[in-house]
Amino acid sequence: MRILLAVDGSPGSEAAVEEVCRRPWPPESEVRVVTVLTPIDYILMQEAAHSPVNFDDILEQQGMEAAKRLSEIADDLAQRAPGLHVTPRLLEGLPKEAIVDEAEQWSADLIVIGSNGYGSIKRFVLGSVSLAVALYAPCSVEIVRQLPIQSGSDLSSLDSNSPSQ
Repeated sequence: MRILLAVDGSPGSEAAVEEVCRRPWPPESEVRVVTVLTPIDYILMQEAAHSPVNFDDILEQQGMEAAKRLSEIADDLAQRAPGLHVTPRLLEGLPKEAIVDEAEQWSADLIVIGSNGYGSIKRFVLGSVSLAVALYAPCSVEIVRQLPIQSGSDLSSLDSNSPSQ
């Protein structure tokens, strides 16, 4: 089975990584962990700097940081799920398009993605990545929602075998 795991460092994508780690997969399953360098990142950084920015330097720095994070996630996944063949891949462009294109080119059987990742500005400009991927993907898509846990909450209330109060 070929699983495309899309990550962006958000709590939603961390939940997607956890889901892939905890699930039993068929033998010889492959996981391609992808993250996408987005053009909007550079525009927002230039706005924040209030001055002209050398985009080549920014692209290089962002690419190195993203590749490092991606490699760390892939290494962690490979250690925690040793039965999976894990490879990282850094993509560029609009996330929803890059993820769908990668799934098509790699012939993925499943895309696993977090339910939300972007902050409000990026979500407004780029739209919901998980929704677009679900609509246009050439394969099944699993959207993983991060379970909100309140501090001091009693997790036994989440047990389906315990009676309701």
